[in-house]
Amino acid sequence: MNIKHTLKTSLTGLTTNRSRSALTILGIVIGITAIMLVISLGGGAQALILGQVQGLGTNTIAIIPGREPTGPSDVSALYSDSLKKKDIIALQNKANVPELKSIMPTVFGGGTAAYDVNAYQVSIFGATEYLAEIFDLHPDRGEFFTSDDVTSRNDVTVIGAKVVEHLFGNDNPIGQKIKIKGRNFKVVGTLPSTGGGSLFNFDSMTLMPYTTAQDYLLGIKYFNRVIIQTQNDSQVPSASADITRTLRESHNITDPAKDDFTVQTQQDLANRLGTITSALTWFLVAVASIALFVGGIGIMNIMLVSVTERTREIGLRKALGATDRDILSQFLLEAVLLTAIGGIIGIILGASLAYVIAIGLSKGLGVNWQFIFPWTGAILGLGVSALIGLIFGGYPAKQAAKKSPIEALRFE
Repeated sequence: MNIKHTLKTSLTGLTTNRSRSALTILGIVIGITAIMLVISLGGGAQALILGQVQGLGTNTIAIIPGREPTGPSDVSALYSDSLKKKDIIALQNKANVPELKSIMPTVFGGGTAAYDVNAYQVSIFGATEYLAEIFDLHPDRGEFFTSDDVTSRNDVTVIGAKVVEHLFGNDNPIGQKIKIKGRNFKVVGTLPSTGGGSLFNFDSMTLMPYTTAQDYLLGIKYFNRVIIQTQNDSQVPSASADITRTLRESHNITDPAKDDFTVQTQQDLANRLGTITSALTWFLVAVASIALFVGGIGIMNIMLVSVTERTREIGLRKALGATDRDILSQFLLEAVLLTAIGGIIGIILGASLAYVIAIGLSKGLGVNWQFIFPWTGAILGLGVSALIGLIFGGYPAKQAAKKSPIEALRFE
């Protein structure tokens, strides 16, 4: 029997019991849909995160207190107060880091901001005037604080959209004073809503000179981060090496294994975040694949029932000259067709749902969430579904092929 006739016979067998065929492929459809959704949304999340990281500029270097942990027992290395004022002075020396364009020490913490009878829990972010340039922040009212404010430790702040909403409502906050930890701060600027689409949720922040935050609100003498910009991205590798050497000299470190700081470029961060999001995505794909396995077992069960119900048909076909190979091919092809159809439906359904969710996330969260068609998921889905058809359809097909034509014709 040629392939064309085998295909036609298999399709006839499937369409004869459409309801059963539809229920049989349901597990495959669910599994492939889940895989498509996970890969597509995982890709969108990865693109969003990496876009935010790269949005800081490829010429940006972050210095983090504490060495990078190398294992579970080294987690304490993350918590450190190693970055001090002397380090900033050393790094600002052109002889030490000639590629340096700007340096921004930062501190952060939390507190409650109050105005009149209203109060709101805020994040305190202390930095220099370079904050506006590095994070591309543009006040919609008022202006950003200046270098003079940083030097003079002035009690001024730029507040995010949610802070404005909770403290002032529709009133103009510019020039008003809010109280944070018992100290009055003059509002000099407000930021438009970012929709929470940034790695930093500026909507709930109060931005101020780091000197003010450090001395009057947080009571610390160290920095939580130091951000450095070079003239261009080609200078980042050499600047990173100069920063490392300068800090080791400042901290009297001769053994690199004892570094109490971490120098991290945006590319380093992007690579690590990409690895993490990819690993998480494929872990969820593995979980979703359980549905495919369950669907495969369901197909095997249904095919065994089908073989039993169609015993007389098998006997009649063998009596008319069909070989064991013909019967095996027919039932095996039926199983592969079932899973392939389920795979195609799952791909279309998964991609459609991912597209709708991507649009919903973009509008609901106010972020640029990209819809990414998961070609990997589509190819994987079709391949795996066909493979499942072969594996789980093989046993029922063999059972059908082994039936004796005489006994099959006698079957009631």
